[in-house]
Amino acid sequence: MILMLFLSFLLLVDIYAYQGVRFLIRPLNQGWGQALVITYWIVAAMSLFITFRFFSNFPESARSMGMRFLFTAVFILFVVKLLWGAFLLIDDLTRGLTWAGQKVTNTSTAGGINRKDFLVRSGALLGAGFGAALTYGVTVGSHHYKKHRHKLKVTGLPEKLRGLKIVQISDIHSGSFWNQKAVERGVEMILDEKPDVIFFTGDMVNNEAKELDPYEKLFSRIQAPLGVYAILGNHDYADYMPGLSPEERVEDVNRLLQAYDRMGWRVLLDENIRLTHNGESFHVIGVQNWSFKDRFPRYGNLSKAMVGVDPAKLNILLSHDPTHWKGEVLPTYPQIDVTFSGHTHGMQFGVETAHFKWSPVQYVYDQWAGFYSKGNQQLYVNRGFGYLGYPGRLGIRPEIAVFELESA
Repeated sequence: MILMLFLSFLLLVDIYAYQGVRFLIRPLNQGWGQALVITYWIVAAMSLFITFRFFSNFPESARSMGMRFLFTAVFILFVVKLLWGAFLLIDDLTRGLTWAGQKVTNTSTAGGINRKDFLVRSGALLGAGFGAALTYGVTVGSHHYKKHRHKLKVTGLPEKLRGLKIVQISDIHSGSFWNQKAVERGVEMILDEKPDVIFFTGDMVNNEAKELDPYEKLFSRIQAPLGVYAILGNHDYADYMPGLSPEERVEDVNRLLQAYDRMGWRVLLDENIRLTHNGESFHVIGVQNWSFKDRFPRYGNLSKAMVGVDPAKLNILLSHDPTHWKGEVLPTYPQIDVTFSGHTHGMQFGVETAHFKWSPVQYVYDQWAGFYSKGNQQLYVNRGFGYLGYPGRLGIRPEIAVFELESA
């Protein structure tokens, strides 16, 4: 029922956008005009069919790279038509108000009230331009990795830990990848840093553990002298696979954990580990997914993870969802110096310059990309290495975060 309502909405958008098509093809001769109209409706019909097949056969359709790309093309076309439709709606509202004013004043315009050429053409250009930008986001932006370098200043940092180099990656979403060579370049960028320790803050897969299979050997190359430490994100529990029993979900999580073992990455499941660098020790605490938002799970137990942690040491927490920092870390655990998170992806869309950053995700998450602090406690939200849903990135590039510890 929901799918049919959605398809009906898409059809209405097609019908409305067609009014703009009719306006633009007026100067063309009849043959060309008819050809463009037929092409428009063939593409519209194919888009509806692809959308129906994609959602009616989910998640199997999401596993097919061909189907994912077809649906991405449909999505981009839909955005183009939706933006164009917004301009057509403004034009229709303007004409409607003008018509109503003429009725009230008992005046009229010879030949009726025509569409405004500027609005229609501007809407078409804006829609086409944004569609081209979204296409760029898939073909280039999806794997246009960016290193974010930071001096991580910690109050009371021991002298022997100064200069410790950390690399953080997050939200790999291996089931979404479509260009393995590009992913290999991202891995090489990580290895080029030669960090002392590497953190991965969750969401290795989209839905199920087997998505990692084609990339397990590649990611096993990611190693560091002090180790690679990972946690689970909300997508790593097979919760988004319909029809699985609780036992099957546990089995899938265990399969993912076994893959981590083969890769040589240590998964921290509500536990901590003490590492030593230059003779000085510090704690890395890893907690399972814990979200302050009701639609995401709270599997983590930070109280359990903190057992044995020395508050006098440097304490680093890995927690996938940044809402955990404000919801539990700040009010309860002042001994945690730095929290590393991910989850938001920066929505894979936005504007980010040296002095300005914006994304629609900031209206959902108070902490969504980069550094945040309160008192002596800090949070870093990674923009993510991969992508989910829209197989690209526009404005918010995939991130490899590099930190060097300093004393505040």
